[in-house]
Amino acid sequence: MAIDLKHSLPICDHSPAPYDGPSKDEVLALRHQYLSPGIITYYRDPLMIVEGHMQYVWDESGKQYLDCFAGIVTVSVGHCHPKVIERVKEQTGKLQHTTTIYLHPTIVQFAEKLAEKMPPGLTRSYFTNSGSEANEVAILSAREYTGNQDVIALRNGYHGGTSVPMSLTAHGNWKFPSNNGTNVHHTLAGYCYRCPFGLEYPSCGVKCAQDIKNVIQYETPGEIACFIGEPIQGVGGTVTPPKEFFKIIYDIVRQHGGICIADEVQGGFGRTGHHYWSHQNYDVVPDMITMAKGIGNGIPLGGMTTTVGISEVMKKRVHFNTFGGNPISMTQGLATLEIIDEENIQQNALEVGTHLKDALNELQEKHKIIGEVRGMGLMLGVELVRDRKSKEPANTEAADVMERMKERNVLIGKGGLFGNTLRIKPPMCITIDDADYMVAMLDEVLSELGAKKKS
Repeated sequence: MAIDLKHSLPICDHSPAPYDGPSKDEVLALRHQYLSPGIITYYRDPLMIVEGHMQYVWDESGKQYLDCFAGIVTVSVGHCHPKVIERVKEQTGKLQHTTTIYLHPTIVQFAEKLAEKMPPGLTRSYFTNSGSEANEVAILSAREYTGNQDVIALRNGYHGGTSVPMSLTAHGNWKFPSNNGTNVHHTLAGYCYRCPFGLEYPSCGVKCAQDIKNVIQYETPGEIACFIGEPIQGVGGTVTPPKEFFKIIYDIVRQHGGICIADEVQGGFGRTGHHYWSHQNYDVVPDMITMAKGIGNGIPLGGMTTTVGISEVMKKRVHFNTFGGNPISMTQGLATLEIIDEENIQQNALEVGTHLKDALNELQEKHKIIGEVRGMGLMLGVELVRDRKSKEPANTEAADVMERMKERNVLIGKGGLFGNTLRIKPPMCITIDDADYMVAMLDEVLSELGAKKKS
């Protein structure tokens, strides 16, 4: 790809079709009239996207953007990947829907392929329509299997927008008062940059992980159903714990009768580069893995995979899932897994992600507003602070950076407890040239903000 950082995005060989639908103003008016106001939009001037191809998307005017947020970490192998589209079109012409009460080949082929990627012993999958639903099934299964009710999640985590997953979320911006679920407790995340004890790794002894002992002792009967945690927090700001963190927690949880659940909704499917699953970076083996987003490259699809023994608890009641095994979703999920292998997507995440993180670390040396660069592969976060010593969160500045990056044809996200962490998690087909363009634009934006602050 040829590139001119001062003028344009890396050249893309895809030409978007002329858009002839309702105008942006009409769509926005209809949205205000007919959609729930609880469905938020990004940007002060909301963006309307009408077409996508691999790592790029286009708005109604034909303006091209480099998508460095992957539709909130959902597009893994690329928007409208030609091979995925071809497979789905073929299946759509044969059968669009059948429920799990009937047999269909694709659901078992998908489950078999997924089992090949799992740690030893995790072979049984339950497919859902979202990560929220996958986590609902996971918590239900843990409670039924252990006979215990108490669940422990990480502070600053995010596990979905339905009732039980929302109760697992600790911070108030993402939950309603009515979703303060019973028997749900929270332990410290491995957030070294903002250590609640004021300690430094490794001399800290990973005290944050030991906190779960206190939670179990003082907040539960002593026996728990499970612990659930994202190996690298997504919405929480790409919080990346120390290497020993999850091993310590998993050992303590199992000593108290619980099972361990890895929420791989954002970190799975090769995104962290070195491993297929983000929990593998911590040398642990969970009893259950929940998935969504990248599992289906954008189609509504989630899943939970666990052991034979734990899976058996769902036989206790009459149970099925109307859409969880839908042949269209299963076809897209299977095609996505195959493309990750065929096109060496995980290796690309490692190579481009390493290059990108190195470049971001160089920006940190140049711009004092960058407090920390963290993450692995193509799951990266850049925490912005107003002062490196006090670590005062630069949340309004992060919002400004998002807006200015959009003006430069780059889409990124933001998150974290204070909303001050830039979330950089592009489709995993992104190139070195794309990464260089994104970094160049971020450098330009941060320079502008620095000049504005001085004036």
